[in-house]
Amino acid sequence: MRTEEDIRKDFPLLTHKMNNQPLVYLDNGATTQKPNEVIQAICGYYGGCKANPHRGAYALSVKATDIYEYTRAATRSFIHARLPQEIIFTKNATEALNLVAYSYGLANVEAGDEIVISIAEHHSNLVPWQMVAQAKGAVLKYMYLEKDGRLSVEEAKKKITKKTKIVAVTEVSNVLGLINPVKEIAAVAHENGAVILVDGSQSAAHMAVDVQDMDCDFFAFSGHKLLSPMGIGVLYGKEALLDAMPPFLRGGDMIEYVTEQETTFAELPQKFEAGTQNVGGAAGLRAAIEYLEKTGFDTVRRIEQELVNYALPKLREIPFVELYGCDADPALKTGIITFNVKDVHPHDVATILDSFGVAVRAGHHCAQPLMKYLGQNATCRASFYLYNTKTDVDRWIEALKEVRKVMHL
Repeated sequence: MRTEEDIRKDFPLLTHKMNNQPLVYLDNGATTQKPNEVIQAICGYYGGCKANPHRGAYALSVKATDIYEYTRAATRSFIHARLPQEIIFTKNATEALNLVAYSYGLANVEAGDEIVISIAEHHSNLVPWQMVAQAKGAVLKYMYLEKDGRLSVEEAKKKITKKTKIVAVTEVSNVLGLINPVKEIAAVAHENGAVILVDGSQSAAHMAVDVQDMDCDFFAFSGHKLLSPMGIGVLYGKEALLDAMPPFLRGGDMIEYVTEQETTFAELPQKFEAGTQNVGGAAGLRAAIEYLEKTGFDTVRRIEQELVNYALPKLREIPFVELYGCDADPALKTGIITFNVKDVHPHDVATILDSFGVAVRAGHHCAQPLMKYLGQNATCRASFYLYNTKTDVDRWIEALKEVRKVMHL
C-alpha cells in the first residue's frame, strides 16, 4: 500500500519553498498539483505530436485524434457512463454547467415551471439557473441545510414537485465538504418528472463515481481539480437528452454541412465540441485518470479521512477557531475544513499563514448565498488531497496559533 510520502514524491512542485518555508499546499479544493505522469503526458503531446485532431489525414493529426478519443473512452470508464458519445469535453465544469442551462434549460423550461437547487451551490451551478428562471419566467427554489450542514432527502422531497423541471445539486459542497445524497435526490427528481444535473467538481477527484448507478441525467467536473491541467472539463449527459438538445457553441468540428442559409450539425459528441479541441489537456486528463485508478479511491479516501480526523481534535482545542460543516456524520466528510479565526478577517488569516509557507483559500468561495446562510461574509478553507501528510496538518495548526499574535490580539 502506497503511503502519503510515497505519493508525495510524484509531485515535483511540492518540493518547492514558499516564503522561504517548505510548502504546505492546502488549497486542493481550488486546484490540485500535478504528478510527473501528467506533466510528461502534456509535454509528450506538445513535444511529440502537436497537431489538430479530426482534421488531417497525416500521421501527426491521426495521433492527436487518437489521444483525444482515447481520453474520451478512459473518461467514460472512469465515471461508468454507458457510451463514449455521452462524454462531452469542455474547458471546465463552469462551461459544462452553463451548457446544460443554455441548451437544455432554455429549451425545456417554461413560465411557471420550477428549478430546484441547493443553497450550497457554487455560483457556477446557481447563476446560470437564475438566468434561465428570469428568461423563462420560472421559479427558482432552494433546498436548505440541516443544522449540521447536511442536505437531507426530506428537504428534497419538500421542494421538488410535479412543477419541477430541473434539479441542480452539488455532490460535495466546496465550502462544507459534505457528501450530498445525490442518488436519492435523483430518484425524487425522476419521480416528479424532472431531470437532475450533478456538479461533481468536488467529488470526482475524491471518490469513485458511477453515473449510471447514481442515475443522474447530467454530471459535470473539471480536470484541474483531479490532477490534470487547467482548460479541460467534462460534461456527461444521457444520450437521448444530449441528442435532443441544440448546440451550445457553433463552428469548427461541430458542423456537418453549411450552405449560405442553413447548417446541419455533427452527431454526438462533436455537436457540443465547437472549435479546436484541447488535445494537450485531454492527454493530461487521461494520465490523471490512470494515476488515480492506479492509486485507488480507497487510498484517496483513507488519506483524506485520516487527515481530517487528525486535524479536527487539534483545531477544537484552539479557543479562537470557529469551524463550519464539521459536526455532521464523519462518513459524510471529505477533505475540506472551513474555518475562521475570531476577530481576524479571513484574508488576513490566509496572508499570515502564507508567511509560514501554508497555502489556504480565503473568501466567499464562489458561494455567497451559502455564506449569507451561514451568517458569514467570508471564511478560510483548508482542503486536503492524497499527497498531504500529518506534518502538513501540524505546520498549518502551529501557524494558525500565531495568527492572533501577529495581529496583536
